[in-house]
Amino acid sequence: MIRNKTDKIAMPYVNVVVKNEKDKSFVSGTITHTEGRFSIENIKPGNYLIEVSFMGFKSTTQPLFIGSLSAFLDIPVMELEEEATALAGITITAKGSDISSKLDKKTYSLADNISQSGGSVLQSMQNLPGVTVQDGKVQLRGNEKITILIDGKQTALTGFGSQTGLDHIPASAIDKIEIINNPSSKHDANGNAGIINIIMKKNKQNGFNGKVGLTTGLGALWERKENLPAIRPQYTFTPKINPSLSLNYRKEKVNIFLQADNLYTETLNKNEFVTRTYDDGTVINSQLKRNRNTNFLTTKAGVDWSINEENTLTFSGMYGSEKIIDRGDQPFFNNDISQRLRLWQFLEDELKTTAMATATYQHRFKEAGHLLNMGFNYTFHREDEKYFYDNYLPSSTGTDAFKLLSDEQVFDFNIDYIKPLKYGRVETGIKLRNRSIPTNMNFIPGANSVLDIDAGGWATYKELIPALYGNYTFENEKWEAELGLRVEYVKIQYNVNPGHSTYKSDGYNYTQPFPNLRLAYKLNDNNKLSVFYNRRVDRPNEVDIRIFPKYDDAEIIKVGNPALRPQFTNSMELGYKRNWNNGYLYTALYHRFTDGTITRISSIVPGSTLVYAIFQNAGKSYNTGLEAIWNQKLSKVYSFNINGNIYRNRINAFTVENLYPKPNIFSAAEQSAISGNLKLNNALNFSKGWTTQLTAVYLASDIVPQGKISSRFSMDAGVKKLVQNGKGEIFFNVNDLLNTMATKRQIQGLGFRYTSEDFYETQVIRLGYSYKF
Repeated sequence: MIRNKTDKIAMPYVNVVVKNEKDKSFVSGTITHTEGRFSIENIKPGNYLIEVSFMGFKSTTQPLFIGSLSAFLDIPVMELEEEATALAGITITAKGSDISSKLDKKTYSLADNISQSGGSVLQSMQNLPGVTVQDGKVQLRGNEKITILIDGKQTALTGFGSQTGLDHIPASAIDKIEIINNPSSKHDANGNAGIINIIMKKNKQNGFNGKVGLTTGLGALWERKENLPAIRPQYTFTPKINPSLSLNYRKEKVNIFLQADNLYTETLNKNEFVTRTYDDGTVINSQLKRNRNTNFLTTKAGVDWSINEENTLTFSGMYGSEKIIDRGDQPFFNNDISQRLRLWQFLEDELKTTAMATATYQHRFKEAGHLLNMGFNYTFHREDEKYFYDNYLPSSTGTDAFKLLSDEQVFDFNIDYIKPLKYGRVETGIKLRNRSIPTNMNFIPGANSVLDIDAGGWATYKELIPALYGNYTFENEKWEAELGLRVEYVKIQYNVNPGHSTYKSDGYNYTQPFPNLRLAYKLNDNNKLSVFYNRRVDRPNEVDIRIFPKYDDAEIIKVGNPALRPQFTNSMELGYKRNWNNGYLYTALYHRFTDGTITRISSIVPGSTLVYAIFQNAGKSYNTGLEAIWNQKLSKVYSFNINGNIYRNRINAFTVENLYPKPNIFSAAEQSAISGNLKLNNALNFSKGWTTQLTAVYLASDIVPQGKISSRFSMDAGVKKLVQNGKGEIFFNVNDLLNTMATKRQIQGLGFRYTSEDFYETQVIRLGYSYKF
């Protein structure tokens, strides 16, 4: 703001010019409007002079530093002193430029990920630097405790504090993905490994425009390992089809948008061969084969209404429908596979429905970047699941069934306030969440049933979380600092029907601070060194404490634990980034230590061969590692990105008591392993719109609860061609080109051990076309 020094009255139409400090060259300029205020956009980080002049007044100049940490700066009021001297006119021009990336966040466009185009979000993330995928879950730096956001919000599509459904959300609906390893206090404290923010497509161009696309594919092109005797065939040549539509209409103050995607897939979802050896010498060989049909429809629509220059309202809704049909076989044989002991054949019929409504309001104060945001979000999620089991024994046949119905409702309300400063900004806000999940499980036993009907019934999960946060950011020529604190109160109550065979109602509450700190030193324009610290929490998800046994494996049964408590993690990181004209190098040394580590513990009870896998708090664990990303453009044609991560996982010795189905004590010695991964992305950009990508991924062996997982390797390739003057695009890709990705495990439990190898479907070919209009 510019004022008259004499009477303090705001001055309109004052010339404001930004010049380079070194050579005084013109960079940008503007004039103040009727209230004496001005704003200038798109200035590169650096040192400048801001010069203010007006006819009849003395010109004034002051230094201006622009950094990369804050999107807005608030320049203190400048005052002009009267002078009877006429000044020459000034010509105003502008030049825009991009702002450099920050060390605490990495952003990747899915349009650049050609080798994974046309699949699910989970498949698309497999090639991203710093990301690995294991057992259908994303890991950052070897840790799966990640909070997944969609457009900055937690939703039931991906789970509140967990990660579900990522393998069924179409990548065609996604614009880009943000990876935040060191979140600020503005974000929920859940997820010690960090946050992945999935940003959906949304256009804001004037007029009517959109994009339409269609992708088809085939998977499981041949059998990698043949079935055990006398079961139904594995899926082969599984079809995939993904139509997508994006529409947008913007005129004056209104922007209307629609995004619709449908992903239908048939998949060999699991094909796991297991050998279990018990302490008494008994050996059981089994295979769990699951043929899956999935149809996932997701639709997002809404309207942005710019009421005036200061106020904007957005109303949006999202609907998702996920239909899953699993047809599976699980035979059990003796040691030499000469005698079939038992056969389970099952049908799972599951429908997940999600509906979300969001309203957001933004007030822009007169100062640029000075904002007040308010939001309300309502989510409804229904899980309707039915299982039917045919149990074939040597002398009899029986049919078991169960039905699970769960209705989740979540209310979120938040207020966020942002005030730019001359050297940074302050942010503060509040958030309130109220969440409830009533669940009903009905077991329907048949002849010779193995179902534990006393473990059924109802249970209700209730969660109340009010939170308050504050964050201060400072930046000058050499230093950057960010200091934040989030305080959360959490109350969890899990009510269990009184007739349950093992578990009773339980719950917990806490009030905890979650600080974060970032301190960075800019060695020069191309080198930056940063130190991070934050404290985060992983609260047990509702499915982690769910009391009902899950029979998706007939003899390795998963059960929740209502006595499970949160795990708290402290994280430290030292990061360094060097930029040059055609590339950059990013490295990070990190260490995390966790108290109350949440993990599954597998054990058996005397007189039974059934394995029960139950979540427990296993004490302290540690994760220390080094990550590096080298991005280089060697020529106009060729560029590459190589990402390496090496880390050491350690879990202290611990002893726990599994209560289900009968109390038993389990003790484990200390586990540790050095693991890591390596990824290489190669991109070739040829003339006439041709682009190709080849990606190689290597995952080293690692520890898992009570055992280890073997190393894995895969290669993906893709090619893209722009057509129709750049409005159209055709792509073709192959995932797991050499068909080498298989998951091998060795587990040591109480009274048994087992080895497994899963030859699930990983090789898929896809062909797709899209057109912008």
